[in-house]
Amino acid sequence: MKLKTALTTAALAVSIAAVSAPAMARDTINIVGSSTVYPFATVVAERFGRNTDFPTPKLESTGSGGGLQLFCQGVGTQHPDITNSSRRMKKSEFDSCQANGVKDITEVRIGADGIVIAQSNETDKMNLSLEQVYLALAKSVPDPKGGDKLIANPYMKWSDIDSSLPNMAINVMGPPPTSGTRDAFVEIAMEGGCKGFSFIKAMEEDAFKTACHSMREDGPFVEAGENDNLIVQRLAQDKSTLGIFGYSFLMENESQIHAVTVDGVTPTPETISSEEYPVARSLFFYVKNAHVGVIPGIQEYVSEFTSEGAWGDNGYLVEVGLIPNLRETRMTVAKAVKELQPMTGNEL
Repeated sequence: MKLKTALTTAALAVSIAAVSAPAMARDTINIVGSSTVYPFATVVAERFGRNTDFPTPKLESTGSGGGLQLFCQGVGTQHPDITNSSRRMKKSEFDSCQANGVKDITEVRIGADGIVIAQSNETDKMNLSLEQVYLALAKSVPDPKGGDKLIANPYMKWSDIDSSLPNMAINVMGPPPTSGTRDAFVEIAMEGGCKGFSFIKAMEEDAFKTACHSMREDGPFVEAGENDNLIVQRLAQDKSTLGIFGYSFLMENESQIHAVTVDGVTPTPETISSEEYPVARSLFFYVKNAHVGVIPGIQEYVSEFTSEGAWGDNGYLVEVGLIPNLRETRMTVAKAVKELQPMTGNEL
């Protein structure tokens, strides 16, 4: 058995060397992906570097979509070993991985996170419904004069949508299309508001997604890149701007910003884990199994991340904003990770 394992590892090493002979000197884990998962992965990586004989992994915040694209480009040390994602991998991304030889991938669901809409602490807290969020940010919206048709978004102030909202210009900074936060936001918040209009809900799938997922491009919504800290800095300086990002960034910056309530619910660890908060999502990372045993420390890093001391109810990741999985889920995921169970694609 040991000989078989050794031969398998050697074969993987040879196959990677064949693909990536010039890069075989790499001994540091290379991690890309989600800006939302980045702070959690950074904390784990720093502890891992301090407490083991392995180098501290290299992390790059590329966004979930960007990270998965890099991850799926192939096997070899010029390609990332792990990619973080603030949404589940799409079937099309899994198929891309398979087509490029990235056959065995282990999925790790690390916990939950809420997507918040935040504003400066120097402003009164807003309460928005999902329908109001959709009307403020969608490229096309139902004609306010009535009828079952969509028109270019005419709303420039919050009070244009509802007179009870502030007489303040709609000015919202959010993530770009490569971001898992953006994907989750349009699928949860924008769709949630969109479905309030029966004629849109009745559309065929492609038309429905176009109506609900297309963000406006005429100024009130601004793509702010993958650096959520820049959004936080802008909110602290500009009382009229709102920002969209993961709950962990709210926790880190509570001295400067607070969350808008959505459908009357404030995002907290309790409301996010119970899914009472309307805009909650799961967080993941993906491991390229062919690199395990070739790039030193991957299995050990993953074991650290999925230890109770890290992602458990009282783990150190909770202190930086991770909402833990239920204990039963953690045990199931940890077992799959320990065995490096590969995805089949049927999960997606």
